[in-house]
Amino acid sequence: MKPAGTPAVLGALLRKELLVELRTLQSVPGMSLFAVSTFVVFHFALNRTSVSGDPAAGVLWVTLLFAAMLGVNRLFVADAEQGGFDGFLLAPVSRTALLVAKALTLLAYLLVLELIAVPAFGLLLLGSPLGQALPDLLGVLVLADIGIAVIGTFVAALAVQTRARDLLGPLLALPLLVPIVIGAARATEPLLYASHPGHPAGRWLLLLGLYDLVFGLIAYAVFDFLLED
Repeated sequence: MKPAGTPAVLGALLRKELLVELRTLQSVPGMSLFAVSTFVVFHFALNRTSVSGDPAAGVLWVTLLFAAMLGVNRLFVADAEQGGFDGFLLAPVSRTALLVAKALTLLAYLLVLELIAVPAFGLLLLGSPLGQALPDLLGVLVLADIGIAVIGTFVAALAVQTRARDLLGPLLALPLLVPIVIGAARATEPLLYASHPGHPAGRWLLLLGLYDLVFGLIAYAVFDFLLED
């Protein structure tokens, strides 16, 4: 049997993933609620009217990272529990389509999360509006989101077959995501100064882009073997 075209398979898989989330609302609401709740905790725990620069960037990215882990942990659970892996392996389609579909799904989760979390962050923790910094911040968010989506998908596929997947997933993903958090926080820092906000340094954007590329290639190279094992 001739394998189905990858674009058609990718579209079908992505549509299935998004429809499942729309019907069950298992990931995005939990991620968003976690992020907003964390910002509320920081708002009262720091006992300051506002933060800027390093502290603001750190709070933003650590919160987004841990919120993203909720989505990562749930990414392959339905496939493992309901036989989705077996059905996909029996289908005459490219295995890479599942990797791309899952990564795009997680990327969509992150974009929705940030549509809610970033305005909440600005409202609760920043002393100045985000409007001036928003164009540069969007670029940093996109680069970081791509890395989180690729690494998160790769780690989720590795951990889902184990009994301790809820523990193993974060333990594997967090060390790999540390460079993304560092690069994103350093790139975001000059955008969040209360007075005279600047622009992200090019070296941090380059670091994020290279990291995304390297792990994208690694995930592409080993995902077929990982799925079959």
